[in-house]
Amino acid sequence: MAFVDHAPAKVNLTLAVRRRRADGFHDLESLVVFARTGDEVRFAPGGAGYSLEARGRMSADAGPVGDNLILKAARLLAARVPWLPGGAFTLVKRLPVAAGLGGGSSDAAAALRVLARVAALGLDDRRLQDAASLTGSDVPVCLAGKARMMRGTGAELGPVLPLPRLPALLVNPGVAVPTPQVFAQLGLAPGLEGQADPAAALEQGEEGQPRAGRAGLLAVLQAARNDLQPPALALAPVIGTALRHLGDTDGCRLARMSGSGATVFGLYDTCRAAAAAAKAIKAREPGWWVKPTMLG
Repeated sequence: MAFVDHAPAKVNLTLAVRRRRADGFHDLESLVVFARTGDEVRFAPGGAGYSLEARGRMSADAGPVGDNLILKAARLLAARVPWLPGGAFTLVKRLPVAAGLGGGSSDAAAALRVLARVAALGLDDRRLQDAASLTGSDVPVCLAGKARMMRGTGAELGPVLPLPRLPALLVNPGVAVPTPQVFAQLGLAPGLEGQADPAAALEQGEEGQPRAGRAGLLAVLQAARNDLQPPALALAPVIGTALRHLGDTDGCRLARMSGSGATVFGLYDTCRAAAAAAKAIKAREPGWWVKPTMLG
């Protein structure tokens, strides 16, 4: 019997770099949501240890299988759950790589969810949470796959936010932007603090009201930012071209980069508007990855 789980794209609607710590890492504050589009992770129990086969149009860009976070996550969980079975993973890779969509982290989280079902573990099981944290900084937020604020290096997760669904268009111009290079380009000195993320107001609940509807959410997002967008643009100016293409489409309410890039997203009022925008951008840039979807 094979087990299957969806690994949705993670989209940073906002991203504020709050400070650079003495250890060189950066504390972030980010509103994270998930798209309907994503990869697929399959698991067939049997045998000792774990194997992985990557398929799909983006699989060639995913790097050596032995370095994949799916295997790292599985082995970390197996070290904590003695009865966890071994088996074979299959990754159907649909998301671009090094794209600011947390694809590898979401794949690892999907693998952990699959193994949790096999081993009858709850998603709040401490062993599962520990394996997620040790696999990578974005894996804990991907494990639940719910909209929320993410802080610090990724381990501090706010409450789940009941945000309205957002019709969106994801666009990747086909360049990889390594996250370490983006932070190096940012050049934040240790100890300096950046401004808070306005999206944190979404955690205020009924008193703050912005999460009550799409208009309020869009107003908050338009007042927010992605601090990694300027350094990513300096490294890959084509990101600016993608943002301009989105801004030129009818009905685009907000165009911004996700994570450390190079994927950008546009927000629309309807799925029809997002689909029309996708058609327009594909006509201009036929070699780009362009995907209309829903965020939430």
